[in-house]
Amino acid sequence: MKHALIIGGGIAGTATAMALRKAGISSTVYEAFAHGADDIGAFLMIMHNGMDALRVVDADGSVVAASFSTPRAEYLDGAGNVFSSGPFGADHPDSAGPRTLTRADLYRTLHNELRQRGGRIEHGKRLVGVVTRADGRVVAAFEDGTHAEGDLLIGADGIHSVTRSLIDPGAPAPRYTGLNIAYGYTDASDIPLSPGTFRMIRGGSGFGHTTSPEGVTFWVAHLPGAPLDKAEIAATTAAQWRARATELFVNDAETTAVRIINSTTDRIMVSAVYEIPSLPRWHRDSMVLVGDAAHAASPLEGQGASMALEDSIILAQCLRDLPSLPEAFDTYERIRRSRVERLVTFSGRAATMAEAKEKARPERRSWLVDHHIDWDAPVIGSA
Repeated sequence: MKHALIIGGGIAGTATAMALRKAGISSTVYEAFAHGADDIGAFLMIMHNGMDALRVVDADGSVVAASFSTPRAEYLDGAGNVFSSGPFGADHPDSAGPRTLTRADLYRTLHNELRQRGGRIEHGKRLVGVVTRADGRVVAAFEDGTHAEGDLLIGADGIHSVTRSLIDPGAPAPRYTGLNIAYGYTDASDIPLSPGTFRMIRGGSGFGHTTSPEGVTFWVAHLPGAPLDKAEIAATTAAQWRARATELFVNDAETTAVRIINSTTDRIMVSAVYEIPSLPRWHRDSMVLVGDAAHAASPLEGQGASMALEDSIILAQCLRDLPSLPEAFDTYERIRRSRVERLVTFSGRAATMAEAKEKARPERRSWLVDHHIDWDAPVIGSA
């Protein structure tokens, strides 16, 4: 039985471990952080296609239990006028998506699922180097001085991937999108609530919100400008973030964003948003990339987690069905590249309201959310 070293214990890494296990391949997940990751306070959505991927590894039920349904989208202009609304995708009777949950809850759920199946996750393991032996096996070196050996190494270590730089030292650096994103939560009841619907306000900037069945409003605000570094983010108080975010919306007739942001008294999470439009190399020797390490799009379409989950399943299928690592990796890249690069283009910021209205049409997203993976279908190689 092959054994995989998976670098990164986030969504892509944990899901890949479960998919490999179903394919008869053992693995160990190595996570750099002692607990979770640096953006664990944010929230995300798993779309129909992401839930479809989770269903393959029988993890959809536990994710449903940790999340709430947000099946509809509503888009408003700065004056508060709805210019598009409807379901995120086709109303499939067996679809559990889209689901909204915090990143922390998703990590915890996937980690619990993996451990219950006998999977291994080691924390505090930051990759610093990889040696590929003459027989093709890989030896990973970690910052704490330890090493691990396996038949292949899978880089699921995110947008600032160390594995990517080891596969291709000349790989293009992630590109700043021009946006910082702020996330917050409030249980205030005197603000406009949005149960079952994600409302996106496109005025002077961008603001989205939805409300959980427990009455907690999850919100996200786009903060255009220079990329904020971690030191600046850490030094900024919640009150300062509220002031910075609300000033982007004060000229809009629609004041929902201001009311929701000002009702948030707890911590506000902020991060700079980067993307990888196209990566020349996804693999080399016995190493391959999945998720944001290979491709990263703007989060405006809410597809980051779902695309990573798709990667996990397709890579496991290729490793299950194809006789060699080069053929499996080539085929995996062939299947995935065009889809994820199309997402990068599609999810770029709309330059005009007319473009925003066109992109918001539900049928424009069918190629994204209605995607289905048939686990039992054999994968045909690239040759």
